[in-house]
Amino acid sequence: MEAVFSKEVQQGLEAARQSALRRSSRLRLSVDGVEHAVLRMWKTGFAIADENAPQLRGLVDLYDGSQHLLQCLIMKAEEASGEMHYEFKRATAVSPDRPLDFERPRNAPAGLITNGR
Repeated sequence: MEAVFSKEVQQGLEAARQSALRRSSRLRLSVDGVEHAVLRMWKTGFAIADENAPQLRGLVDLYDGSQHLLQCLIMKAEEASGEMHYEFKRATAVSPDRPLDFERPRNAPAGLITNGR
């Protein structure tokens, strides 16, 4: 048996679901100093709440709490069931080390030890 709810009850349930997703997610999207809570993330994109979602394109940063996870180039946005869905063109993991512009040999020394005299 399928339950049928009035339009007001359905809207209330959807608002409660969105609020629970926003509170439970630690993922944040940072664009030009403005942060948005990420409701869901999947392999090729993510979703944020539609109520204050801008039409984003270009480079954005994705954080888990205070940890910088990804630098993403997003290209497509569409609205679906109260959420704005964005697709990645590329998502690059952020590394704490600076990238090298040369190949580091496997047997390279870790440092230089001097005599100290």
